[in-house]
Amino acid sequence: MTQDLPVPEPTRCAWAGSDPLYRAYHDREWGVPVDDDRRLFEFLVLEGMQAGLSWLTILRKRENFRRAFAEFDPGRVAAFGPEERRRLLGDAGIVRNRAKIDAAVANARVFLTLQGEHGSFLRFLHTVAGPRPLINHWRVPQEVPAATAVSRELSRRLRERGCRFVGPTICYAFMQAVGLVNDHLTGCFRHREIAGRYGPGSGV
Repeated sequence: MTQDLPVPEPTRCAWAGSDPLYRAYHDREWGVPVDDDRRLFEFLVLEGMQAGLSWLTILRKRENFRRAFAEFDPGRVAAFGPEERRRLLGDAGIVRNRAKIDAAVANARVFLTLQGEHGSFLRFLHTVAGPRPLINHWRVPQEVPAATAVSRELSRRLRERGCRFVGPTICYAFMQAVGLVNDHLTGCFRHREIAGRYGPGSGV
């Protein structure tokens, strides 16, 4: 009788750590190009909420955010008034930060405007970042930038329209999350999977 050997864990980016929720996010979502505007709005809100906090904290509250922010329907969030904002400030399941909550509502309104102007928010993003994912080839975490020329341009254009909590670093984290760039390290099993699925691109 043979004994089944344990399946070895794949090599991941170091930031994925050992938390099952973090690993699942790394393995299934991070860096995969998103083509759904509601998902893009979700990440725009969540990345802004993360400022000063860990991403794992946001992931643990993600379902609460979905419930509190109308399943990230930008049209409904844009219509939030004083009553909804008071409700959010009293919701212990999310980040109760008045500036971030106000920013989410303001950003929803800008999001809708950009959708109207470009046909979708994704098309707006493509005017800044290009139509294809950028495939980087970082070997160690120290090589991965906190911001790039593209994220600074995205930040500038969003802030010009009235968005808040969209600095260059937040914008780059957003770009990484929604697959505008593939920043998995080359030794990570997801780098090859994503690059192979979406084809080669130029680095930032």
